[in-house]
Amino acid sequence: MTTDRTVDERQTDAARDASRTARLRTQHADAETVAAALRPDNTDAMEMVVEGNTLVTTISRATTGGLQSTVDDTVVNLTVADAIVDTTQTYYE
Repeated sequence: MTTDRTVDERQTDAARDASRTARLRTQHADAETVAAALRPDNTDAMEMVVEGNTLVTTISRATTGGLQSTVDDTVVNLTVADAIVDTTQTYYE
């Protein structure tokens, strides 16, 4: 049986279980599109908020190694999504 939990409930659980947190602030030509591309891969330990052209990604994990792995994966995904958005915008200009 699965229960639907709100984003706030998942974030509260993740924060309680995590002792390590990283916040990434990245700027993009289309931050909302980049965020939308990454959201399907997000776990309960992640939160993404778009603030204008800035994407703020907060990651909380219980261990330093887990945090490092998740941050590394997220940076690679951000880089790829941003490159695709830039290429698409250049092509259609």
